[in-house]
Amino acid sequence: MYSYYVYILKCSDKSYYTGITNDLDKRIEQHRSGFNKDSYTFKRRPLELEFYQEFRNVLQAIYFEKKIKGWTRRKKEALIRGDWQLLQILSECRNATHYKYHDSYN
Repeated sequence: MYSYYVYILKCSDKSYYTGITNDLDKRIEQHRSGFNKDSYTFKRRPLELEFYQEFRNVLQAIYFEKKIKGWTRRKKEALIRGDWQLLQILSECRNATHYKYHDSYN
């Protein structure tokens, strides 16, 4: 059975890079060594592994990676810290059309 990892790297410019791999150690070493000169992380080294999550199902891993890539910086940092309460708050819909903000539901 294979394992798949979704990971978040913190770059030297303080940005975050999110990726997926089936060999975490090898992939992190590739990022750190500058294996691919065209990659986002190449000019942003050194890098620090901030978070990773293991999956047994590749489709779940892909879904989670894509989800994280759409998150705000604050939400990614809440995940990295394991601040589940803040992550839940940041995940709530704040749109004015959300049911919580309609008088008929209050």
